[in-house]
Amino acid sequence: MSSTESPMTATLLTSILVAVFGSLQIGYHTGNVNAPARIIEEFFNHTWHSRHNQSMPDHSLTFLWSLSVSIKDFGALLGSLGVKCMADSFGRRDSILIVNALSVVGTCLMFSSKACGSFEMLIVGRLVFGLFCGLVMSLNPLYIQEVSPTNLRGAFATLNQVFFATGILLGMIVGIETVLGTEELWAIMLSLSLIPALLQYLALPFCPESPRYLLINRDQESKAAKALRRLRGSKNKVYTELEEMKEEAAHTQSALTVREFFTKRSYRQPIMIVLIVNLGSQLSGFNAIINYSTKMFDKSNFDEAKYLTLGVGAVNVTFTLVAFLLMEKAGRRRLLLTGFMCLAVCNLSMTVIDSVLFLVPELRSLQVLGVFFLISAYEVGPGPISWFIAAELFDQPARPIAMAFTSMLNWGGKFLLALLFPPLLKLCGAYVYLLFMIMALIAFSYTWRRLPETKGRTFDDIAAEFRSSEGIPLHNKTDFNTFT
Repeated sequence: MSSTESPMTATLLTSILVAVFGSLQIGYHTGNVNAPARIIEEFFNHTWHSRHNQSMPDHSLTFLWSLSVSIKDFGALLGSLGVKCMADSFGRRDSILIVNALSVVGTCLMFSSKACGSFEMLIVGRLVFGLFCGLVMSLNPLYIQEVSPTNLRGAFATLNQVFFATGILLGMIVGIETVLGTEELWAIMLSLSLIPALLQYLALPFCPESPRYLLINRDQESKAAKALRRLRGSKNKVYTELEEMKEEAAHTQSALTVREFFTKRSYRQPIMIVLIVNLGSQLSGFNAIINYSTKMFDKSNFDEAKYLTLGVGAVNVTFTLVAFLLMEKAGRRRLLLTGFMCLAVCNLSMTVIDSVLFLVPELRSLQVLGVFFLISAYEVGPGPISWFIAAELFDQPARPIAMAFTSMLNWGGKFLLALLFPPLLKLCGAYVYLLFMIMALIAFSYTWRRLPETKGRTFDDIAAEFRSSEGIPLHNKTDFNTFT
């Protein structure tokens, strides 16, 4: 089979689309708390007043709202600890189905908080939903990459981010006052993620398990071949891919502990790459804007700040689609380098504009453009690639641990930013964006020197490069460190 072929079957496409319904749910609950923040804060205050016959102190309200926004990311950080156990014990597909229950429980708690007059239920609901986030945002790329053909692996993995961004936009739309972001309807607005959760329960059981998991982890060759036939629709392709998997299995140990993962010499370089790429991505300023863009635009005296926030969501979706189209043409490395450099420039621009905004209020239009450019720079490379690059850099035994590590870094960065951005903004003012710029430049520098291009290469081919390097800097390996 030629590596340039693009085998596409209805089963393959359905499996991937159903899997990313989980990302749609996560995006939805990321975007839906932005516009109605004031209304939900009033619910907090009203609940407190009904219990204590006095208004909640401003500092307590600020803390509780920051906690409500960030607790989802903290829950995700905890949830990521279970990725390896779930993926190896139950398989990739069945794990996604099992953890979907956390989404349902968390959403029901959030929905019930208004009727029960308990802001604690809302906070706990977002914590439970966060556990789902930490698990599924690693399980999804893991499943997608293992069922996808090599030449479509990156593009399909990017669909995870496309649906995440689409969920954010949908959450922003239904969260505005003219839709469901009202005092009467905000609880219903929080419950709508139950729809994709139900669809996932109805469709995913009919999708095949990862053939790579069945063969390498479970040594079930006949089941792996059957799953591959459904995914590829061609016996020739199945035979070729099975041989490829067997070759990978011959080069890997049957089991791997977390300690072995962090001490094995051939994993050191990819671990550092994953660490720098993920921290550079999450601490680049994108998450601060997604969580607090409405308040940023309000501060700049825009009359309809919430509609500008919808613009943020629209740009977000648009450039995830651009990344999807470019992923298999430009490659991971080029898109990451472009994205990190543009993020650094955007953050520098945001610093300058915010510093002089009080002197020249007319520059607020440039502030909006700066936000839009920063969002586009993030989504064209660092955003989607940071979530799946670990699955390409590690072999089969290490892949679940690597994805758990990725999830911890991503959600840990999101949690810290959601919690610390408001006080940092008060402390540093516009100069907070310089911190984001520094992180983007560090990530650019390390990516330039160390990251291999993984486009169009089999998992075993990539792992072999790291096995053979054993301490040799990757920037000396000309076949890897290229733009082609």
